[in-house]
Amino acid sequence: MSVDQNKTPPQTADQLVPIYIMGKRYMVPGSLTIQKAFEYAGYKWIRGCGCRGGICGACGTLWRVPGSYRVEIGLACQTVVQPDMYIAQIPFFPANKAVYNVDDLEPNARTIAALYPEIQRCMGCNTCTKSCPMEIEVMEYISAALRGDLRKCAELSFDCVMCGLCTARCPAELAQYHIAELARRLTGVHLTPRSVQLKEATEAVSRGKHDANLERLMNMEERELRETYIKRSIEPMEAEDAWTPPEGEIL
Repeated sequence: MSVDQNKTPPQTADQLVPIYIMGKRYMVPGSLTIQKAFEYAGYKWIRGCGCRGGICGACGTLWRVPGSYRVEIGLACQTVVQPDMYIAQIPFFPANKAVYNVDDLEPNARTIAALYPEIQRCMGCNTCTKSCPMEIEVMEYISAALRGDLRKCAELSFDCVMCGLCTARCPAELAQYHIAELARRLTGVHLTPRSVQLKEATEAVSRGKHDANLERLMNMEERELRETYIKRSIEPMEAEDAWTPPEGEIL
């Protein structure tokens, strides 16, 4: 982040509350998220802002408030400011990440334990779940990984945004989000049935089935290209898996 010292915050009817950004006091509207409060104070986000909607996990933030011994954690884009917050940004949360070739691995609990042996230190305290901004049952997917139920681990961790806040709080120092990433990869490569339709479609591309239509599209004028796009057949909401556009249609 960089700060524009000459920027004057806009007038607002919201009640102003004091917050501290890297030790400096600012008065900001109490209705703002931490991310918007930084901008109100004159800071410009150049990294760590990502999607701004609680999806990418890039804006992990630490803060404390007077009278509390706790270091709080959350996403800056989701968390509303509190009076007298002392805020610090973390560019990313450093955690152990194993290096592997997923094609060479076996999809079982032994693989998880070999690459992430710290998983066996899990105490079942559920602190990771309480820390998750996406309300994922983190402890449950770690339990699934421990017993070798990789499909369940992959399913429960599917919405993980990789923010690392679970790891920031874990007393056993697990990298939960990396463990879940491994489980999803093992599930996708070794346990999920291959799509027959995808195989057929890729083979059709290799045979050159679409070459002529692609050539036609590349040679179209913009007006004709727009008309072709507007008139294209759109897959129905309740179409079967093998739905394809009418024969001869180029889009």
